[in-house]
Amino acid sequence: MADGGDRCSVLLPNGFFFLGFDCSTQSLKPTVLDAGLAIVAHDDAHFDSELPHYGTEGSVRRDPAEPGRIVSPPLMWAEALDLLLHKLSPKVDYGRVAAVSGSAQQHGSVYWAHGAGAALASLDPAKGLAPQLAAALAARESPVWMDNSTTAHFREIEAALGGALALAAMTGCRAHERCTGPQIRKMFQTRRRVYDDTERISLVSSFMASLLIGGYACIDQTDGAGMNLMDIHDEEQRKAL
Repeated sequence: MADGGDRCSVLLPNGFFFLGFDCSTQSLKPTVLDAGLAIVAHDDAHFDSELPHYGTEGSVRRDPAEPGRIVSPPLMWAEALDLLLHKLSPKVDYGRVAAVSGSAQQHGSVYWAHGAGAALASLDPAKGLAPQLAAALAARESPVWMDNSTTAHFREIEAALGGALALAAMTGCRAHERCTGPQIRKMFQTRRRVYDDTERISLVSSFMASLLIGGYACIDQTDGAGMNLMDIHDEEQRKAL
């Protein structure tokens, strides 16, 4: 274990692959590495051009009736995952994939409907993800990091916790329109039916992980620290994520 290559070989045995995904704003990109970190395969699915039926521009939708409201359809991300796995299948033996990891745009929030956990646990690999999950979402659109329609809501959160610096000291992040806490507060205040129909809220990163494991994935702590919801000094709360 004298160098990084040796350490990676121990973690990932020869003959096996590591599959990594990046769900960014405009595309989903996978890269497959071997035990020596050499790239075996890579591809991408551009949301606007390859999934045009979702009606996005710049991979988002801008609400003309509500300036600053910018969203993306989470089913688009699910369908992109199916598309990429199909694209990679001639290049990669999935039976040799030893580990999967991923990253995603921060702050985007996905609202799962009541019963969605059971739907995730019963996904049929012979069918597409998007059709199976259409009824599992309380909201068909997810506010993303570009959304800036929650100024009043994050000001309310700041005031309740003693100001911007006090909020940052507690949660690890000053309040911004894009943060998930203000977004949830807005959902509660302006779309109460969606909020009441919600069983669980995921970030984009934990949403994608949930698709892969067939159940609700925990939120990464570093992502959680950008939500204005996590007490970074409370170890039990951090473990609960």
